[in-house]
Amino acid sequence: MTGEELLVVLSAVGHPQRLRIVAELAKDRRYVSELARCLVISRPLLYMHLERLEKAGIVVGTLELSEDGKALRYFELVPFDVRLNVAGVLAAVQGDASPRGEYALASEGGQ
Repeated sequence: MTGEELLVVLSAVGHPQRLRIVAELAKDRRYVSELARCLVISRPLLYMHLERLEKAGIVVGTLELSEDGKALRYFELVPFDVRLNVAGVLAAVQGDASPRGEYALASEGGQ
């Protein structure tokens, strides 16, 4: 894992709402409106959080049609295992070393 990938994952799980989303999806996959009701969160805000989790590879979304023809966006967890230790951080930083020996750990603009 590169330093940038590590930061994306840590950023994705580093928010209370996103942890609640992961916990809810650990029970079963859900479509967006159902998940929003369970978490008492607006759909636009939920989509923002789901986008961050999807970018990190923690959830995946699929579009499906219900029996009555409505398009439903379902999200489910992707099996993941996040471990943070010194060796992993060093490997990520070394993987990001530029040819001049500088490190290019990217942040997400302070988010």
